[in-house]
Amino acid sequence: MTAGWQRKGYTEGVMKAKCGNCGAEYVLKDAEIAQHTKVQFRCTKCGKTSIVNVKLKPDATIVMSPLPSFARTGADFGGSGIGMPDAELAMPEGVTASVSVIDGPDKGLVRKIEKATVILGRQGADVSLNDPEVSRSHCLLEVKETYVNLKDMDSTNGTFFDDERVRAAMLQDGGEFRIGSSVIRVNFGRKA
Repeated sequence: MTAGWQRKGYTEGVMKAKCGNCGAEYVLKDAEIAQHTKVQFRCTKCGKTSIVNVKLKPDATIVMSPLPSFARTGADFGGSGIGMPDAELAMPEGVTASVSVIDGPDKGLVRKIEKATVILGRQGADVSLNDPEVSRSHCLLEVKETYVNLKDMDSTNGTFFDDERVRAAMLQDGGEFRIGSSVIRVNFGRKA
């Protein structure tokens, strides 16, 4: 059985990981893991196996597992109470964000994000795409102070990050993901 993992932090030469089952912390040395994209280890505390996706840049976009509360189906966003975000939620103070379609039927489309949560999908979504492989409400972007949460909304064809189907990911400025045949880039920053 594979337990989830949580990346705790990065210091030059080592990466800290946390067992997703019991929470025990481990230090993984770059010299031992650098040549691998995924590392599997057995927790000495609970005996469960954990898998760590190795990303050595401290600002890299990461796939989160186990899923955080915002990514779980039926999660309460504090809005309507039925798992959907509050449509009037304001952007964090001083934050700017936009999405750009860099490949697909709407290539060149750029939309400024003006509220903290937006839904990408077909006609009727906050950001509408003319991509037949995109679900009506395909995925959700939630703008935070220093990053953007990406959540798949149980779409038919899935949301992909680094060519891997994901339920959720944390995006930094310039982070890219794919829905349907459309590749989307998130631009994120702070007002000067």
